[in-house]
Amino acid sequence: MASPNTPEVQAPVAHPEIEKVELKYLTIREYKQLRDIMEEAYAVLPDAAWAREEIQALIKRFPEGQVAIHINGQLAGCALSIIVDYTRFKDTHTYEEITGNYKFDTHDPDGNILYGVDVFVDPRFRGLRLGRRMYDYRKELCEELNLEGIMFGGRLPKYHQYADDLTPKQYIDRVKSKDIHDPVLNFQFANDFTVKRIIKGYLEGDHESQEYAALLLWNNVLYTAPTRKVGTEKSVVRLGLVQWQMRPYSGMDELVEHAEYFVDAVAAYRSDFALFPEFFNAPLMADYNHLPEPEAIRKLAEFTEPLVKKFSEFSISYNINIITGSMPSVENGKLYNVGYLCKRDGSVEKFYKLHVTPDEAKVWGMTGGKKLKAFDTDCGKIGILICYDVEFPELPRLLAEQDVDILFVPFLTDTQNGYSRVRHCAQARAIENECYVAIAGSVGNLPKVHNMDIQYAQSMVFTPCDFAFPSNGVKAEATPNTEMILVADVDLDLLKELHVHGSVHNLRDRRTDVYNLSLR
Repeated sequence: MASPNTPEVQAPVAHPEIEKVELKYLTIREYKQLRDIMEEAYAVLPDAAWAREEIQALIKRFPEGQVAIHINGQLAGCALSIIVDYTRFKDTHTYEEITGNYKFDTHDPDGNILYGVDVFVDPRFRGLRLGRRMYDYRKELCEELNLEGIMFGGRLPKYHQYADDLTPKQYIDRVKSKDIHDPVLNFQFANDFTVKRIIKGYLEGDHESQEYAALLLWNNVLYTAPTRKVGTEKSVVRLGLVQWQMRPYSGMDELVEHAEYFVDAVAAYRSDFALFPEFFNAPLMADYNHLPEPEAIRKLAEFTEPLVKKFSEFSISYNINIITGSMPSVENGKLYNVGYLCKRDGSVEKFYKLHVTPDEAKVWGMTGGKKLKAFDTDCGKIGILICYDVEFPELPRLLAEQDVDILFVPFLTDTQNGYSRVRHCAQARAIENECYVAIAGSVGNLPKVHNMDIQYAQSMVFTPCDFAFPSNGVKAEATPNTEMILVADVDLDLLKELHVHGSVHNLRDRRTDVYNLSLR
């Protein structure tokens, strides 16, 4: 029986000339080479090598879990693993218990965790990152089998040097802070494993580790829990943005006809969402241009309820979720800027602009709403903020804490500098909250509507900035100041990977011990 999970830990040595490196399933024909490597790699441990019948049992039970690295046709390293139903074990289990007294009858094809039995590399080939290559295989296998994660007990081979002064936890903390160099733990941390707990008496005879082990865990962020329900949530979501041109209409029917045209267009591309701009229905105020501006916009609010009813009908008949942009609404005598999420299942939800602009407050007497929420959809959780709201980073962060994957921002800006504020703030929100952000605005002119006479917009879809996404963080962009639709696909699985494996961790690395943010 060998010592578990000690990858290459020595300094690089002079290697023979390498012509070919292969990763293959382990076969029992390679047992003699395997035994020789283990005896050399684990020279400090008793019973260093697995017996032939133990390796044979592993290969028979779970062949795809036993892989070997070959260099120039010669065995150079192995990774051994089983699948266990971890609900049968405690976090204080021993190596003997988890392996079924080394018989591996604990292997369960219907289990939930890929458990690492061993990793070792021929000392002659250390420094070639062969251990990392085998760990990458394990992660791919874990994802392919839809297991919750990978676990194993990691040795602490240098702990005996510090045991008189440090507890195992203090030792691991010092390794994390780089005060102590432990090549084994450093390797595990570099491969995104975290310490779940410390186990005492894990491996009998491991005097270097004082028989302690770090129970290490790698979470499979792509894991999907089994369910008897038919899966409805999508991993790739198609967004349809409407860059709407302001123009005179003879009445609401003509505006609705124009809106339906765009819903039809984006639905024809099988879009999951249609996003309209803020105050897209402003042309209907032309008939009230003779009234004071506060009265004119309250007349416009009379169209909101029938428009929402029409959009809800469209969402069902065109099988698409529609974000209506925003419209004025009078509630209990107060004027609000509100929007509606019309889902394709027929339900309708409402959202408010929380931060009204100085112009909205001064000219129209508009009041900011008081409700912020994330919305559950058949494409995951989304957030919606109206224009100026995206310039306040607290709101998207609060939505991110509710696991929002896509943030929609309908906006209305009259000048290029106003647009730039919305555009750059929206892109910053995508980066800092590790989500997608879609913005849609209006273009054109309305010379017969006071306070809404000119528009400037370029609708866009932003992403985080990491290797899985466009390097500039822009997934798609419309032509500025041109009426058109913009259709783009966003992959939600890429966000899951980013949250755990991104170059930086904007959400995970927040110093919540220093500051916090809460919603009243």
